[in-house]
Amino acid sequence: MNAPRLKEIYAESVVPALMKKFEYSNVMEIPKIEKVVISVGCGDCRDNPKMLDAVVNDISIISGQKAVVTRAKKSVANFKLREGMPVGVKVTLRSARMWEFLDRLLNVALPRVRDFRGVSPNAFDGRGNYALGLTEQLIFPEIDYDKIEKIRGMNIVICTTAKTDEEARELLRLIGVPFVKS
Repeated sequence: MNAPRLKEIYAESVVPALMKKFEYSNVMEIPKIEKVVISVGCGDCRDNPKMLDAVVNDISIISGQKAVVTRAKKSVANFKLREGMPVGVKVTLRSARMWEFLDRLLNVALPRVRDFRGVSPNAFDGRGNYALGLTEQLIFPEIDYDKIEKIRGMNIVICTTAKTDEEARELLRLIGVPFVKS
């Protein structure tokens, strides 16, 4: 796997820009992207185990890494859910795979979203992490439309080392996340 473009952009232009804007005294203070977590809720998979395999396969193809099944921690009678039943799928990407996924997300997948005007600049959690929700997995070119059983959404969380949302917002903006202009 060759070095992704985004990592080079981060090193060459993002680091100096953040140093200047936030007046960091040390290079180690500059926020970095730690990991990207992709998760899919799959409540209807408890009845159909083959559907769970299809979701694991889709997320594994999208991320380039084997996805793991998440299981219920508690039993909830209203949802007909028992402890230990599969409720979703997730994958955590770090280092080279993370940069490669972010590159594909920002440059290939998001522009394919219908009526796309940008992502919300307000989806930060207060600690510098950004959450992005997608409504369908079809925006990724790796997914074949004819082979999917059901269109599913997914959550993508970009975890950073930033202390504030403002630092994280600037980091992501410099990397190329297309925020909605307000």
